[in-house]
Amino acid sequence: MKKFLCSLLMAAVMVTGFAGGSADAASKATAKSGTYITKHNINVRADAGTKHRIVFTLKKGTRVQLTHQKNSGSELWYKVKINGKKGYVLSSLLAKSSAKSVAASTPAKSSAGVVKTAMNLRGIPYRFGGTTTKGFDCSGFIQYAFKKNGKSVSRTTTGQYTQSAKINSPKPGDLVFFHNTYRKGISHVGIYVGNNKFVHAGGKKSEVVSLSNPYWKSKFNSFRRI
Repeated sequence: MKKFLCSLLMAAVMVTGFAGGSADAASKATAKSGTYITKHNINVRADAGTKHRIVFTLKKGTRVQLTHQKNSGSELWYKVKINGKKGYVLSSLLAKSSAKSVAASTPAKSSAGVVKTAMNLRGIPYRFGGTTTKGFDCSGFIQYAFKKNGKSVSRTTTGQYTQSAKINSPKPGDLVFFHNTYRKGISHVGIYVGNNKFVHAGGKKSEVVSLSNPYWKSKFNSFRRI
């Protein structure tokens, strides 16, 4: 009888142990939305938890969109989306952000200076990979105009897209992004100058173009602000 009772007790302990083990597993993901910004350079993983592989990395100050949240043990992880890529980030590595706060932080004087600089660059030849007045590509044109007005921005179109926040009502000095031009996804950028027009390095030279232009209208993605 004693052996039988001991066997039952051991079986109960084993069952309890298995149940406890399942409690430590990652929970199911639940919907979560919002715009957040990275506090540091961080790794984005395939699933919630550091045991999962790194799928890509993000630099400090990058804005991301949340889609889900998930617990892994005692840690809360957020699933983020950026430029078509998705993955999980530890929640403590992100801070809440918003387009409104970004919009409010852009001084009108600085924006006017960016527009003035960009307009003075009209007529300079287009040069793929160009970053100087000898020739610009689209992102090199943006970087140059902002740098001349005391703002450091990314060298690439996708980097500038990531660095900025989407807005609905553009002002002169804001960025205009286009997609699916010479490649899929975000592929071109210009500076909004007002009156439904933007200035950019495209075609044969830097020039002002209307957003009503059939080609650019069909490629329009969004207005964004740094």
